[in-house]
Amino acid sequence: METILFATKNKGKIKEINAILADMDVNVISMEDAGITVDVIEDGTTFEENAMKKAAQIMEIGGKITLSDDSGLEIDYLDKAPGIYSARFMGEDTHYEERFRAIFEKLKDVPEEQRTARFVSCIAAAFPDGRRLVSYDTVEGIIGWEAKGENGFGYDPIFYVPEKGKYMAELSPEEKNAISHRGKALRKMREMLQKEL
Repeated sequence: METILFATKNKGKIKEINAILADMDVNVISMEDAGITVDVIEDGTTFEENAMKKAAQIMEIGGKITLSDDSGLEIDYLDKAPGIYSARFMGEDTHYEERFRAIFEKLKDVPEEQRTARFVSCIAAAFPDGRRLVSYDTVEGIIGWEAKGENGFGYDPIFYVPEKGKYMAELSPEEKNAISHRGKALRKMREMLQKEL
């Protein structure tokens, strides 16, 4: 069984990733599992640059095939903000409830048709032998008027998915993985990895 390192400390992400890669003969471990405490500075200008930088740097330390994702929320009315700064929007230690309030305030009188948004995920893979892979996907939705749901993490509670008639955080893990940006990008990456492993 191949051990794959995922460059994250986010337990929610590791859970999602293991569920999506469950049918592959791989064991996905987090940086914490591998005893890696480094913080990679995400100073790229795109999701892809950040994902590849994290994957490559953590692979150098861990010596294993390393996956990384850079994902975020793009709100069209806010010129695609917070975008690549989603995790650091209003400061890294700011609680999501405060971020939600700020976003709701910025969109206060904005009608539904102008509240379009998407989650973006870019997954990068760095192999010790120098091979590099990248996959990318999105899920479209709108920014709701309140935070709803107990599932998911990050901006899931304010992201309304019209095709499901629910907020992302109201979906079961199975429903979310089927439609989410990370789920779709990971399935693309899984196909690529199956050819490489």
